[in-house]
Parts: sequence; structure tokens; C-alpha cells
Amino acid sequence: MDWLRRWWAEEIVAGSKGPLLLVFVAFVVTFITTRTITRLIRAGRGPFRNITNGGVHLHHSTPGVILLVTGAFCAVGAEGGRPWNYLGAALVGVGASLVLDEFAMIFHLQDVYWSEEGQLSVNVVTLSAACLGLAITGVSPNSLPWDADSVDRVRGGVTAVLAVHLFLVVVAALKGKYPTALLGIFFSPLVWVGAVRLARPRSPWARRFYSPAKVARATERETSFDARWGQLHQWWADFIGGRPSQPDPPPTGSAG
Repeated sequence: MDWLRRWWAEEIVAGSKGPLLLVFVAFVVTFITTRTITRLIRAGRGPFRNITNGGVHLHHSTPGVILLVTGAFCAVGAEGGRPWNYLGAALVGVGASLVLDEFAMIFHLQDVYWSEEGQLSVNVVTLSAACLGLAITGVSPNSLPWDADSVDRVRGGVTAVLAVHLFLVVVAALKGKYPTALLGIFFSPLVWVGAVRLARPRSPWARRFYSPAKVARATERETSFDARWGQLHQWWADFIGGRPSQPDPPPTGSAG
């Protein structure tokens, strides 16, 4: 357990990651609790029921926004005060989880929570939790054994590397590989692979730079990839978020 104590001392304590760890825990626990309650409501089991007011269904993203904004204000106005930092972290974790659990509904501006399109929320929450986990387990600049002279000597090289890395993250995102771009922020080899490989056929990169022949190759690659990993992805979405029980609603006109 020495490695765990060393990690805690170097990354959490010395790296000042206590509030970030609290955000992660609050985020994950809130999501698991929320999905458990919503699945019980859908099954008609337990004491939980949907909350309505005058015929309007109160979605849990509404209190989530309030908690998220309140937590942000607490964190910004803490001025280094430890209790307020931790209170803000807890509120941000809970609020962000409640909002992102209904991300698909916000994105589509329709109640798609229990449809296949609603599983977009599961993907967003999974990626957010992964990014939080990587930020917690990653190396903190405060814990690096560099003195001021060392930082001055390597600053130019580090700046150049970070600029290249950011460029590759943008390329991966433009190629439609959003999970790769997000996770690649923390794990650079991943974003190199995403930036070099073929783009998704409907991505901005493919529409701008690919010829019809290359779009066909990208479509073939996407079909092969989805055939290999799509079933696993669907199982994960069903396991975490619940199997869809409603059809996708018809698309509506764009909001103003």
C-alpha cells in the first residue's frame, strides 16, 4: 500500500486535487443514484415517482443547473478558503451529473431519455467521468521535481510540444473522433493515432478534404469498426443507462 500512500501524498495533497477528487466522487455517485431511481420509476417499483407541477414534468437537469451554478459561484468566490472550495466541488459534481444525465434531451430539445438517441447522455457521462479520472490520476505540475532554472530551460520545448498536442486534439475532433480527442488530452499517443487515421465519413474533416473515393474508404472503415465494437458499445449503454423502451421521436425544426 506504499504506492497508494505515496500517490495520495504527491497527487492529491501536494497536487491540490482534493476538490477535483470530490467532484469525481460526487459526479459518479450522483449518476449511479439518478439512473437507479429513474429505472425504478420506469419499472413502477419503489416509492419514487416523477415530479410534476401543473402538468409540467420537472426534469432533474433543472435542479442540476441550479446546483452547478451555485457550486461554481462558491468555488470562484472561495478565495482559497478550503471549506468553500470543497462545498463548491461537491455541488459542481452533483449538478454536472444531473445535467449531463439529460444531455441528450438538451441536445435534441425533445424527451428522448428512454429512446436510443437518449443513450447519448450515457456516452457523454462516461467520457466526462473518464476525463475526470485521468485528471486525478495524472501527474500534477506541483509534484514535478523541477526547480525554477529547469522550468526556464525546458519552457520553450514544453510549449512547442503542447502546441502540437493541441493541434492534434483539434484534428481528431474535426475527424469526428470526439472520444479519442477528449481522452487524448490526457494520453497523447491516443490522439496521435486518432489524428493520423481516416476520419469519420460525415465529419467536418471528411467533408472538407476527402474525395468521393476516400469518403467511400472512410465509410467502409466506419462500417467495419462499428461491426466489431458497436455491439459492445450498445451493451455498455444498455447496462449503464437502461435498455431503450421508447422509439426515437421524429426530428423537429431547428431552434432559433
